[in-house]
Amino acid sequence: MASSDISQTARDEHRRMFNDEVYPLGVTDPEFVQLFADFAFDEVIKATKLDDRTRYLAILATCLGCGGKEEYRVMLTAALNVGLDAVAVKETLYQATAYLGIARTYGFFAVTNEVMQARGIALPLPPQGTTTREDRVERGEAKQVELFGDHMKGFASRGPANAPHMNVWLSGNCFGDYYTRGGLSDREREMVTFCFISAQGGCEPQLKSHAAGNFHVGNDEAFMVDVISQCMPFIGYPRTLNALRVMTEAAREAEA
Repeated sequence: MASSDISQTARDEHRRMFNDEVYPLGVTDPEFVQLFADFAFDEVIKATKLDDRTRYLAILATCLGCGGKEEYRVMLTAALNVGLDAVAVKETLYQATAYLGIARTYGFFAVTNEVMQARGIALPLPPQGTTTREDRVERGEAKQVELFGDHMKGFASRGPANAPHMNVWLSGNCFGDYYTRGGLSDREREMVTFCFISAQGGCEPQLKSHAAGNFHVGNDEAFMVDVISQCMPFIGYPRTLNALRVMTEAAREAEA
């Protein structure tokens, strides 16, 4: 970073993320860099209790959710520098397609592959799939039950009358194809999914469902507040406050 006014905490974090590389905007916008760095890499980190793996999974998922490809490239480099493994990165990207669509995620594959290959990471990575074409719906529905509760039993057969295939797709594709894969725990998959949806915006019913899913797998309200807070610098206050409101509503309903 160019500005000598940046806090020591932010400087130390930047060094962990990027070694001694100069922050690109530090030359043209040093005042902005000081404002952003002191907040995102000092104040936010001090206010949250997340380990590096969780912090950078949440940041990458948030960049995916809002379509922030340039920032994703920057933060992917940082994530790998602080120790996030390549499989976890790829699994986050794969799962994002179920929630954001390939039209949004396709460009992120090129960025991810470019960054990984430049670091000497051999691609493709080891396979992580655990289902087959024959059992994906059954095992996907079992995963839904595991994540959300017994009310999900029989979900694949309860699709709307005008689109009965949709529930089959949700069980077989969204959960059977993605949630059953290795590389991320159930808690991590639910956390990054919440980040995809909150950053995308406009999907409050799904956001609330996945807030409940997070609670069900052990990501409690305090943890979710930390995750939402960590993502704030990357999506801004409106979507952050919306995510906090929806998550809090889900927490109060879970307590009732």
